[in-house]
Amino acid sequence: MKPVVSIIMGSTSDLPIMEKAAKIFDEFEIPFEMHALSAHRTPAEVEEFAKNAQSRGIEVIIAAAGMAAHLPGVIASMTVLPVIGVPINSTLDGMDALLAIVQMPPGVPVATVGINGSMNAALLAVQILAGKDAGLQSKLSVYKENLKTKIVKANEELLSVKYKFKTN
Repeated sequence: MKPVVSIIMGSTSDLPIMEKAAKIFDEFEIPFEMHALSAHRTPAEVEEFAKNAQSRGIEVIIAAAGMAAHLPGVIASMTVLPVIGVPINSTLDGMDALLAIVQMPPGVPVATVGINGSMNAALLAVQILAGKDAGLQSKLSVYKENLKTKIVKANEELLSVKYKFKTN
């Protein structure tokens, strides 16, 4: 199997958050790789990764970082591949990471999901890949239909919840 998605995190301490993305890729049967790379501690390795990702068959990169959170932007500056940033809540409730990732200069876009939003990052990557893969589009449609079914079922269950002034 050759990976088509890279999950990059600034530190392995981000793994508990990024595992949600890995589970989505397993569910959709999308080969992926995971690496710990730091824009500040291993800049040469980040550059080598970013400049060679496309030639290795990578189509989408998810980059997670906390605090100063430069990793997604640094990677985006060195590749034409789509980069999805995941701000990690490590300080300031993750707002520092969110702002560091979302405030990219013109010409260096990074798609950004919510704080600790690795599941949405993975689903966005699936949507990007599904643009040219009918089978993946079908799996994504089923996934989204299942989301709807869960809410319909939850609403049905709420009907049995009783409160003195609840009207339904």
